[in-house]
Amino acid sequence: MSKSKVVVLKTNPKTVLEDYQKLFELAEMKFFFSSSSQTILKDNITWHFPYLSSNTTPWQLEGTILALKKNGFDNLVSVHNDTVVTNPYKGEKLNKLAPIFSKYNIEEKYNFNSNEIQWIEYKPKSKMLALNKIYPEGIKIPEFFIGKNIVHLPTVKTHIYTTTTGAMKNAFGGLLNTRRHYTHTWIHETLVDLLAIQKEIHSGIFAVMDGTICGNGPGPRTMIPVEKNFILASNDQVAIDAVAAKMMGFNPMNIKYIRLAHEQKLGIGNPNEIEIVGEDISNVNFNFYVGDNVASLAGDVLWFGPLKKIQWLFFHTPLVYLFVFASYLYHDFIWWPIKGKKNQNEVRRNSKWGKLFDEY
Repeated sequence: MSKSKVVVLKTNPKTVLEDYQKLFELAEMKFFFSSSSQTILKDNITWHFPYLSSNTTPWQLEGTILALKKNGFDNLVSVHNDTVVTNPYKGEKLNKLAPIFSKYNIEEKYNFNSNEIQWIEYKPKSKMLALNKIYPEGIKIPEFFIGKNIVHLPTVKTHIYTTTTGAMKNAFGGLLNTRRHYTHTWIHETLVDLLAIQKEIHSGIFAVMDGTICGNGPGPRTMIPVEKNFILASNDQVAIDAVAAKMMGFNPMNIKYIRLAHEQKLGIGNPNEIEIVGEDISNVNFNFYVGDNVASLAGDVLWFGPLKKIQWLFFHTPLVYLFVFASYLYHDFIWWPIKGKKNQNEVRRNSKWGKLFDEY
């Protein structure tokens, strides 16, 4: 397989919108998209609270929109997904994404609203590593996604179950319904299967990753925001995740979903086979770690530990609502008021990106 290209640029609040347009040009995005297809903007609202590092940033979204329009891609639509613990309506408002969609007259759709998007059974052409076993009754995807370009808008951050999360993980909410928790034991294989499906259904796939404020620690929500001033882009979802992982201080090929995707020839996961354009990141190492939180300790036992064989009892029955409530209670009413809000207030006061966020 030939080398994939990942563009990495340094940026600052004064030039970030122009830098995003430069990012697109260097990544040659227009050569990977169908000009006749509608383009989906798939943001990443991991938490409805305004938590920089966890969610798509307003400058990331606006810079992407401007770059797409500059390259002649005006037929844009945003698609949001729901989760059991995140409110997308609240999230897009508090994270200041909604005003940008309104400013550029971009229609918003919600894949959990059956009046807007229908879910259909899909039979992948590629061999599935896990999804056909997890959903023996049939794999369902949003019909709306078929035949469209898609731009993923993740951030550079860690994840308690997958070490890092980025472009590949961003398809998780878009392509799977609210029973996504069925997949957690096989989360790495699931991400690889979803990328294979994306390559079958989309007319073009591109990722724009924001690393202006990155997330360190037990992500993707209970993290420490760290200012790093990077932005990344690539049409290779595996390669951009691999480069982001390397920048964070991890060996990409030791991360299972990246290694599996590389072995399945869905992209390049070996940094030695990736062409880095823009910034010299050969000596970049954030020295990030993952760690655990209360939610991950429970998940380790139920999804990966001794209770894995009877997880159906906890997650395929009404008992799942106990775990949903516990996660919601922990994140929104314990961790956020005690630590999360304080973290964000510090970013908003002391970081130039926090000041830019307040200007939106």
